[in-house]
Amino acid sequence: MMMLPIAKRLSDFRPAARRAFTLIELMAIMAIVGVLAAILLPALASARERSHGIYCLNNTRQLTLAWQLYADDHGGLLPYNQAMAGTVLRTNANWVNNVMTWDLSSDNTNLQTITSAALGLYVASVTGIFHDPSDHALSGAQMAAGWSQRIRSYSMNAMVGDPGRALNNGQNVNNPGFRQFLKSEQMPRPGEIFIFLDEHPDSISDGSFLDRDAPAINYSLSSAPNNQWGHLPASYHNRCGGFSFGDGHAALHHWSRSSTAVPAVPYAASFPMPISASPVAESADFEWVVEHMSVEN
Repeated sequence: MMMLPIAKRLSDFRPAARRAFTLIELMAIMAIVGVLAAILLPALASARERSHGIYCLNNTRQLTLAWQLYADDHGGLLPYNQAMAGTVLRTNANWVNNVMTWDLSSDNTNLQTITSAALGLYVASVTGIFHDPSDHALSGAQMAAGWSQRIRSYSMNAMVGDPGRALNNGQNVNNPGFRQFLKSEQMPRPGEIFIFLDEHPDSISDGSFLDRDAPAINYSLSSAPNNQWGHLPASYHNRCGGFSFGDGHAALHHWSRSSTAVPAVPYAASFPMPISASPVAESADFEWVVEHMSVEN
């Protein structure tokens, strides 16, 4: 029998050479990957925001539970919720004792302004529940200082709790047409009155959220125009803001007007912020907030 050369015999055992992709095939694959990414990435981002929204609602529920426990320990009286300006009227009797700013003030990062304030004991000093996971708003100066976040994203409804110096004959001088709730039992429909909310980082300031038909603290009641935001809710969660209510439940509220969903970046809004009077639907978000702040006197 004739023997084949060794090289020929060895070649019979070598795997067949693989055919390489052509440039056309590679371009087609890249196009398919690009289309899939364009389809899936927005869905993934939306899913992430939904999970952050659930986390936010849990935060506001925990804060409301602490608010209820405080009232139970104080004969039904609700925590102080007074407007603070700089270092004026600062007190740990308030539910929080800080003022959020865009500068390098320690209030933005000092957790003792939370743990030493009225609700600190009732949240077991778990400070993370005061911050929304979708709130990444920082000024240029704060980012340059290496900050990762400010410590508070939520405010309390100014018509709930003792507003301190703003209280006159049982009424809040900044919103005299509406009832000030000093005790939770004074709420006729607690499931319709919000306690905590996500507030826009431009207006969050001292943690006391106030809007009215003539909104904005420190503006003359006789001269303040109607239909303007004095404080603005946030819209971190797919154009929704987180709210908790007097009966303990929490919910995301979707803003119907794009003008309400101001980007959560420094100086994106200036206050008071006018609302277009025409069409009437432009004020729908504002009216919803006012209707869920209190009841008319």
